[in-house]
Amino acid sequence: MFDVYVLYSPQYDKIYIGYTSDLQARFLSHNELATKGYTMRYRPWEILYTESFHTKQESMKRERQLKSHQGRNFIRELIKRNYGKLI
Repeated sequence: MFDVYVLYSPQYDKIYIGYTSDLQARFLSHNELATKGYTMRYRPWEILYTESFHTKQESMKRERQLKSHQGRNFIRELIKRNYGKLI
Protein backbone atom coordinates (compact mmCIF):
# COMPACT_ATOMS: atom_id res chain seq x y z
CA MET A 1 0.00 0.00 0.00
CA PHE A 2 1.04 3.56 -0.73
CA ASP A 3 -0.27 6.72 0.88
CA VAL A 4 -0.55 10.15 -0.67
CA TYR A 5 -0.44 12.76 2.06
CA VAL A 6 -0.83 16.48 2.55
CA LEU A 7 1.02 18.10 5.41
CA TYR A 8 0.13 21.52 6.74
CA SER A 9 2.19 23.85 8.89
CA PRO A 10 -0.29 26.16 10.65
CA GLN A 11 2.53 28.23 12.13
CA TYR A 12 3.89 29.14 8.68
CA ASP A 13 0.74 28.54 6.60
CA LYS A 14 2.59 26.13 4.26
CA ILE A 15 1.59 22.85 2.63
CA TYR A 16 3.59 19.85 1.45
CA ILE A 17 2.30 17.02 -0.75
CA GLY A 18 3.99 13.64 -1.08
CA TYR A 19 3.57 9.88 -1.22
CA THR A 20 5.13 7.02 0.72
CA SER A 21 4.87 3.34 1.54
CA ASP A 22 5.35 4.07 5.27
CA LEU A 23 3.38 7.12 6.37
CA GLN A 24 4.40 6.92 10.02
CA ALA A 25 8.13 6.85 9.24
CA ARG A 26 7.81 9.56 6.60
CA PHE A 27 5.90 11.85 8.97
CA LEU A 28 8.58 11.33 11.62
CA SER A 29 11.22 12.20 9.04
CA HIS A 30 9.46 15.44 8.08
CA ASN A 31 8.94 16.53 11.68
CA GLU A 32 12.07 15.31 13.48
CA LEU A 33 14.70 13.34 11.58
CA ALA A 34 15.44 15.33 8.43
CA THR A 35 18.45 17.63 8.66
CA LYS A 36 17.85 19.67 5.50
CA GLY A 37 15.18 20.52 2.97
CA TYR A 38 11.87 22.30 2.62
CA THR A 39 9.95 20.48 5.35
CA MET A 40 12.62 21.08 7.97
CA ARG A 41 12.20 24.87 7.66
CA TYR A 42 8.46 24.86 8.39
CA ARG A 43 8.13 22.46 11.31
CA PRO A 44 5.93 21.40 13.01
CA TRP A 45 3.77 19.70 10.39
CA GLU A 46 0.32 18.20 10.82
CA ILE A 47 -1.23 15.58 8.57
CA LEU A 48 -4.10 17.35 6.85
CA TYR A 49 -5.18 14.65 4.40
CA THR A 50 -4.31 11.11 3.25
CA GLU A 51 -5.44 8.67 0.59
CA SER A 52 -4.31 5.03 0.21
CA PHE A 53 -3.56 3.20 -3.04
CA HIS A 54 -2.55 -0.32 -3.97
CA THR A 55 0.22 0.68 -6.36
CA LYS A 56 2.98 3.24 -6.48
CA GLN A 57 1.80 4.37 -9.90
CA GLU A 58 -1.70 5.17 -8.59
CA SER A 59 -0.26 7.16 -5.69
CA MET A 60 2.11 9.09 -7.98
CA LYS A 61 -0.80 9.96 -10.27
CA ARG A 62 -2.88 11.25 -7.35
CA GLU A 63 0.08 13.22 -5.98
CA ARG A 64 0.38 15.00 -9.36
CA GLN A 65 -3.35 15.73 -9.29
CA LEU A 66 -3.12 17.27 -5.83
CA LYS A 67 -0.22 19.44 -6.98
CA SER A 68 -2.29 20.79 -9.87
CA HIS A 69 -4.37 23.95 -9.70
CA GLN A 70 -7.56 21.96 -9.06
CA GLY A 71 -5.81 19.90 -6.37
CA ARG A 72 -4.49 23.02 -4.64
CA ASN A 73 -8.02 24.42 -4.57
CA PHE A 74 -9.20 21.19 -2.92
CA ILE A 75 -6.45 21.52 -0.30
CA ARG A 76 -7.25 25.18 0.34
CA GLU A 77 -10.85 24.19 1.04
CA LEU A 78 -9.65 21.55 3.54
CA ILE A 79 -7.56 24.17 5.31
CA LYS A 80 -10.45 26.61 5.35
CA ARG A 81 -12.75 23.94 6.79
CA ASN A 82 -10.25 22.70 9.40
CA TYR A 83 -8.42 25.89 10.34
CA GLY A 84 -10.79 28.66 9.36
CA LYS A 85 -8.39 30.32 6.96
CA LEU A 86 -7.65 30.27 3.29
CA ILE A 87 -4.11 30.24 1.92
